[in-house]
Amino acid sequence: MTTVLITHPAFLEHDTGEHHPERPDRMRAIDKALSASVFDDLFHRDAPLREDDKTYIAMTHGPAHLADVTAAIEHIDGGARHVDSDTIASAGTWEAARRAVGAGLDAVDLVMEGKVTNAFCQVRPPGHHAESNRAMGFCFFNNIAIAAHYARAKYGAERVAVVDFDVHHGNGTQEIFWSDKDLFYGSTHQMPLFPGTGALNETGVGNIFNAPLRSGDGREAFEEAFRSRILTPLHNFSPDVLLISAGFDAHQRDPLAGLELVEEDFRWATEALAEMARRHAKGRIVSMLEGGYDLKGLALSTAAHVKALLDADV
Repeated sequence: MTTVLITHPAFLEHDTGEHHPERPDRMRAIDKALSASVFDDLFHRDAPLREDDKTYIAMTHGPAHLADVTAAIEHIDGGARHVDSDTIASAGTWEAARRAVGAGLDAVDLVMEGKVTNAFCQVRPPGHHAESNRAMGFCFFNNIAIAAHYARAKYGAERVAVVDFDVHHGNGTQEIFWSDKDLFYGSTHQMPLFPGTGALNETGVGNIFNAPLRSGDGREAFEEAFRSRILTPLHNFSPDVLLISAGFDAHQRDPLAGLELVEEDFRWATEALAEMARRHAKGRIVSMLEGGYDLKGLALSTAAHVKALLDADV
């Protein structure tokens, strides 16, 4: 078995406009980083447009949100449309958003059926800010939450975990998981920072584990928080499959936040999560790209993350 990289050229067609941080060049930077010979063993797969994607979007978000987003972005002829102040759609957004969902569904199929050990979904738009009934923070559909519900609905996964190390708290995933004890959400993130959620006392039904960090925090604070607030409860939860919201905007180069992580910190976190997956989930990991807006920092961090996933397959 191996690591699969799931992506598609359609992600370049989601045009957020000049100077927007969540831009197509993010895909190009990652493409270049993952073209190095060290990644020759990656199995490449196109993110699909799936006929069943709307079923699982509606399962997570409800039919009203699906209808609202469809009406807002399915038939944009030209230019850009603001869904909120920073969530922008173009003519290519509808296909990209559906393929981002499809990548997560496809990755779950591959890991749950034992065809690959783990998967990295290089997608945009990202998803972890999308709440059950609200698109926000560059996100239309919550790709990772949809994948979690799909793993349970199709494969009977009893305990599904999402770990999120994006610098911004995944308010959407937290909100969607809030009342479900069989869905785990753990997040390291900077506070105070957009979207303003992610405090220690936000615990759901004992299934939400937040580890807020302060601007200027680096490796030592990150590792301590990750071990105590994420890995320990994750071990106790004992997931059947582990999903990762892989945002790389906690890198010290990133313009949207103030944490001082470097690419080796993301490698360390990935290795720790891979070990947890080996112990509890037969190694099964689905990782989905979230943020990361400095192109060099994004490329270096994604490469470190994917290399750790590849090494976990050995």
